Amino acid sequence: MKSIRPISAVPGPTPRISYLKKKMLDEPRYLSIEQALIITETYKANETDSIPRKRAKSLAATMRRITIALDPQELIVGNRTAGVRAGVVFPEAGISWVDKEIEHLHERPQDKFNVHPQDIEDFRKVILPYWKGKTLEDTIRAEGGELVDAIARVVKINQKDHAQGHICPDTAKWIRLGPAGLSAEAAAYLAKETDPAKREFYECVILVLEAARDFIRRYAVLAEEKLASGSPEDAANLREISRICRKLSGEAGTCGASTFREALQSLWFLYVLLHMESNASSFSPGRMDQYLYPYYHADIDSGALTNDEALELIEALWLKFNQIVYLRNSHSAKYFAGFPIGFNVAVGGRNPDGSDASNELSYLFLKAQEHIGLPQPNFSARIHENSPSEFLEECSRVIGKGSGMPQIFNDESIIPALRAQGISKEDAENYAIVGCVELSTHGNNLGWSDAAMFNLCKALELAMNDGVCLITGERLSPSSGTLADFETYEDLEKAFARQIDYFFDKMIQACELVERVHQQLLPTALLSSVINDCLERGTDVVTGGAHYNLSGIQVIQPANIADSLAAVKKLVYEEKAVDRTELLEALRSNFEDAEDLRQKLLNDAPKYGNDVEWVDLIADKWVEYFSNKFKGLRNYRGGRYHTGMYTVSAHVPMGANVGASPDGRLSGTPLADGGMSAVYGRDHKGPTALLKSVSRVNSMRGSNGTLLNMKFLPQFFRTEEGIKKFASLLRGFVRLRINHVQFNVVRKEDLLAAQKNPDAYRWLTVRVAGYTAYFVELATDLQNEIIARTSYDDI
Repeated sequence: MKSIRPISAVPGPTPRISYLKKKMLDEPRYLSIEQALIITETYKANETDSIPRKRAKSLAATMRRITIALDPQELIVGNRTAGVRAGVVFPEAGISWVDKEIEHLHERPQDKFNVHPQDIEDFRKVILPYWKGKTLEDTIRAEGGELVDAIARVVKINQKDHAQGHICPDTAKWIRLGPAGLSAEAAAYLAKETDPAKREFYECVILVLEAARDFIRRYAVLAEEKLASGSPEDAANLREISRICRKLSGEAGTCGASTFREALQSLWFLYVLLHMESNASSFSPGRMDQYLYPYYHADIDSGALTNDEALELIEALWLKFNQIVYLRNSHSAKYFAGFPIGFNVAVGGRNPDGSDASNELSYLFLKAQEHIGLPQPNFSARIHENSPSEFLEECSRVIGKGSGMPQIFNDESIIPALRAQGISKEDAENYAIVGCVELSTHGNNLGWSDAAMFNLCKALELAMNDGVCLITGERLSPSSGTLADFETYEDLEKAFARQIDYFFDKMIQACELVERVHQQLLPTALLSSVINDCLERGTDVVTGGAHYNLSGIQVIQPANIADSLAAVKKLVYEEKAVDRTELLEALRSNFEDAEDLRQKLLNDAPKYGNDVEWVDLIADKWVEYFSNKFKGLRNYRGGRYHTGMYTVSAHVPMGANVGASPDGRLSGTPLADGGMSAVYGRDHKGPTALLKSVSRVNSMRGSNGTLLNMKFLPQFFRTEEGIKKFASLLRGFVRLRINHVQFNVVRKEDLLAAQKNPDAYRWLTVRVAGYTAYFVELATDLQNEIIARTSYDDI
């Protein structure tokens, strides 16, 4: 068994980290239009340039001109705004909603932002007039709005008003070479290139990388300015900030990092700059414990660093992960509150030879998560058959602290699923997680993992009601008959398949439209420099430059489908205990005057999540039907489509769009949370039964990511016996070949108390669906759904 150095026994964050955390959380959030003004000015001054060149020039201008700040006590510096947690307006993607909401951002229920009056005036006079009709959102609306609207009740098309994120760049290469080294690499390609389009690509890459050097150097200058006027206590730290930033900027011929602190600082600058370029969510660092380990190991061995010092540096980075947030419109903020920006960090996993890959950094990262307990990073642990008990138990202890992290991923099922999608053995074994639960590879993949969400429940509704929406009475799809018409259960299944087929084809058309417009309007030279094959091919990542070019579609919601079809199969067609015409009318009336029938559907038919094989296999059947439709299809970049089963928080708004269903669910109420989870409150037979049900939905069809939520009571983790039992549950999860599971550890009584007295529970965090958020900041219907989830006190 490999030897792990003892990790820090420090009981909590240092005074420095505590001070920085409090300062960050106490600072008011503001809307920021500074970058939007720079972008607008640059576009106006370069109207005859191509869009790739205008994009590069505007990013370079931002790097050189944006206001920067640092605190003399910070160990890791840098942000895309002077203030922390600012809501950045990004005009190239979409700003129509900002125009409608800007005066009310400070008073909306979720994700409030203060707004300076001058910024409102400048937005309306300078930014809005120039960008109206030119944004990504406007172009997609003009070219495909009718198509997107026609399928909107069944298919949610994403990436229509923001740049593409959900990507794991080659952070290790960036740390090793820095912007100066990458710029030199691009220059070498440029020197040999004759194709005009490729030459322009390389020129744009060099332009933004040289500006990145200037941006990093600006922090060195700022640190030196503060050194001249600061306190003696901060002098050593400010000198070190200056030294590191000058080195990372590539001064005096230096390029990459050579110490652990330099590597962390370099990493953070990359993510600041990627957000500055695209203002997108879920740029993820991936397996930091692997590629940062050589820097840590060298410093520890030389005596330049102690574990306690390393932990403080890590916790400083953890704070920075919480300083960039994503500005959403009010509707999105209602269901995705808490700024799920998606800095997904993974620890553990296995090596190519099957041995365990966890190391001292894995444990230090777990300790940092225990100490900081904030929503970011979105912290993940990879486990496998050979994961040591020590690692599983430490993960269990940190989960028991209640932050909802780490979430758990299963190498034994995920690696084969990725291999089946054409991912090489080496890349699949080194997989990363991006955003919430989406699966990717390191530094060579534009996975477009959130291309669309397909609402199976709405398709089933239309199958039972002749293509007519139960909520609006509007015809949404071709006639397929009604439940009253179907003589057999198989007739219903055929109608269901026809509805899926109809919307599937239109979904693919919409996805291609969105990708085409992204290629037209949002090339990303900086991101392309840290995605393998882009420089080699001379091709931007959004136009197919990456080694892998996947697109992920989420299938929503197999649990409700299993429950609904199981009820119809058993009660209507097999036992004939329910008349199908009577059931159809009850669905149309939302069970008005039919509560007895609703209770029969709820109680007399078995439910997914209780280890009832035939019910679980219904879920698997329709996931298989949907995922098989992607065979042979290629996306707009020439890559494959594949399937995911996760909802983030979309199960609430998507449920609001689905009428009453045969599982006894009332119209407009949430669908099952997560993606693989049972419908809240319906899994009665304990966690093992739930896991066995989930395992019957083939994990090979979840290569884009799956999501399973479970909730345990805090007292389960208060003894060593409880920790060991929970670790044994994780081993069972591995053996069952389930891709993902995450845990809320909280009492129902505390959640109810937080609803009544939110100020007293301001920092109570919960796992929503793929991300952690402050419970009191969530919308009430989402809070209620979390409260209703089944809680376990034992296994």
